Amino acid sequence: MDKFGLSQSTRRTEDPRFLTGQGAYVDDTAPAGALHAYVLRSPVAHADITSLDVSEAETMDGVRAVLTAESVEAAGVVNNLPTAVAKNRDGSRAADPQRPLLARDRVRFVGEGIAMVVAETLQQARDAAEAIEIDFEELDVKMDVADGGPTIHPEAPDNVVYDYAKGDEAACDAALAKAARVVDLTVDDNRIICASMEPRGSWAEVEDDRLHVCVNGQGVWGMKDQLAKSFGIDKSSVRVTNPDVGGGFGMKGMNYPETVLVAHAARELGQPVRWMGDRSEAMLSDNAGRDLICRARLGFDADNRLIAYRMDNVANMGAYNSGYAQHIQSELFSKVMPGCYDVQACFMTSRGIFTNTTQVDAYRGAGRPEAIYVLERAMDFAARELGVDRFELRRKCFIQPDQFPYESAMGETYDVGDFPRVLNRAMREADVAGFDARREESATHGKLRGLGLCYYIESILGDPSESAEIEFTDDGRVTLYVGTQSNGQGHETVYRQFLSTDLGISPDLIDIVQGDSDRIATGGGTGGSRSVTTQGTANRATTARVIEKFTPFVAGLMDVEAVDFEDGGFRAAGSNTVMTVLEAAAAAREAGETELLKTRETATLPGRSFPNGAHLCEVEIDGDTGHLEVVKYTVVDDFGNLMNPMLAEGQVHGGVVQGIGQAVSEHVVYDETGQLLTASFMDYGMPRAVQVPMIAFHSEPVPSTANVLGMKGCGEAGTVGAMAAVGNAALDALWDLGLRRVDMPFTPSRVWSMLQQAKGSIAAE
Repeated sequence: MDKFGLSQSTRRTEDPRFLTGQGAYVDDTAPAGALHAYVLRSPVAHADITSLDVSEAETMDGVRAVLTAESVEAAGVVNNLPTAVAKNRDGSRAADPQRPLLARDRVRFVGEGIAMVVAETLQQARDAAEAIEIDFEELDVKMDVADGGPTIHPEAPDNVVYDYAKGDEAACDAALAKAARVVDLTVDDNRIICASMEPRGSWAEVEDDRLHVCVNGQGVWGMKDQLAKSFGIDKSSVRVTNPDVGGGFGMKGMNYPETVLVAHAARELGQPVRWMGDRSEAMLSDNAGRDLICRARLGFDADNRLIAYRMDNVANMGAYNSGYAQHIQSELFSKVMPGCYDVQACFMTSRGIFTNTTQVDAYRGAGRPEAIYVLERAMDFAARELGVDRFELRRKCFIQPDQFPYESAMGETYDVGDFPRVLNRAMREADVAGFDARREESATHGKLRGLGLCYYIESILGDPSESAEIEFTDDGRVTLYVGTQSNGQGHETVYRQFLSTDLGISPDLIDIVQGDSDRIATGGGTGGSRSVTTQGTANRATTARVIEKFTPFVAGLMDVEAVDFEDGGFRAAGSNTVMTVLEAAAAAREAGETELLKTRETATLPGRSFPNGAHLCEVEIDGDTGHLEVVKYTVVDDFGNLMNPMLAEGQVHGGVVQGIGQAVSEHVVYDETGQLLTASFMDYGMPRAVQVPMIAFHSEPVPSTANVLGMKGCGEAGTVGAMAAVGNAALDALWDLGLRRVDMPFTPSRVWSMLQQAKGSIAAE
């Protein structure tokens, strides 16, 4: 039993079904006989729809319905997906134009839905979509992130979505003015496609006059609310479920038009309807990530201490607001904008700009990787400009262990940390002392070797409250109902570990239920590295309540005044009499004490935890071809107490690979007309195994005081640290050639161009 308990590197209990093809994903679970939906998408980036004729498509074999903006609105469906709106720096609300389920009179990006065809087979739906006649009057296209240009939404003059600011501008600028040295750096943070293994999909049916929608998302309650609002019906008549989900990364954390349209079609036709996006659709219409330009200005005193930090970014929002998009590069960015440094004169601005591209929203880390990327690139650059050691500069500027709890300039309370200790461990594990010898060895092979450091901090996000319910079933098993939603992280395993440890129940007798709005009253879903921390806290509160409820009942059964619960069982003092929780539950059922068989508790975190750590990356660059290879990667993280070290390491590995992917090969490219040029894996540079070395993971925990478990979230940390580590390694390799600005992605062609620039054979970009 102990080998399965908390803090053990237990293998994932869900893996056998995944590895043997027994997973039940959204496309596996659609009802038999469900109709197929297909979306006709815009082939142009910006145009008025002058005519739309679906009459021929409606008469084709197998076609049951063709949905358009006109027909959807005529049926009383709200043709709009509402989004969260930020506050501008003057206190006004940011731009909030409607985002239609289907384009009404104008299309604003290539891939925007114009019509949905529902037919008996997918091929019939595709054929009918080709028969739809549509004419456009094309408009000028807005592709840059400067103010102005062709107007995309009248609600956003000059295409400015929001104008956000946080911090004390006057104090920050005054500190910069008196600084002994100011370092100024601008970096690009390139757009990426989320590319989850499983594209988006959903199906819907009407059962007993209630709407049931199954969607491969990151939670069910937001979609439930949206469906009720879209159709003007009571939420009690809507059920939303999540099946197994093949990756989300934030992209599946918000609502999309197709899910509402599928539900509408099922209600109208009285028959189940299914839709599954293909890879091309995903690349065209899924929320993209990142895509911003950041300028950092760091002010240092004469002793090279950081005394001021100003950051200004401009973020590409795409053609529409998405669910949380306005808050990503503004509010969420601000939470860790000062990083792990003791600097109180801070100020940031963020301007969101509409363009004729796919909308941009959360991608693994959601604002925190972007904030750490610019800061850590700037710190490395500053060390070189100041002529000081980059490790020592960070040590000098760190928040010191005796300063915690620490109130950052952005109003976040960092509970605990020991940044110098973590950095020292990382330097030992990465053998920084031996780097010069490795660099010389690389040079003998015509390679430029660089060492990059990123010291990151991030904040877990999302609802700090979560609930758990434990039910003892009549077959002698236990069911745990949770409000989070696994997208492949291993939640089923770690939640079983909680119950096994706290209640002494064999893991093979524990069932986990997630993602069902009928069976679970409320929940916060998955996102922001919140799941195990918030759900684990709720699990712990619920198991404690189970023990509390059963204690007097068991004492009565044993005919003693009191019993203690230890080592997985109730024990009478001074006696060898022991009763397990499952035995107590069976006795309660027999005695008719059914209120003991189900326990639900809600717990709220008193504060957020702040995972942090050091990433050290080494790269080699081929001086002839520009090919950059990540050859060594070391991570030392402070995640507090680990519930399952192996799962935490797996999360770090996955996050680092996504960060390396963005840094080395991933890059969304549009042409000047708004056509996506990287619309398949033939053109889009997904990272491959050959690009990734073995990743050394080490833990140097400082337990959090912000939750009873001492945990810090780990789901996004790998990505938060990876981009700057690779970027700084590339800069280190190229610095002696005279290059000062090197931006992601470090593809062979881009790096080759940098090398030629250094040689003076081509002009600087």
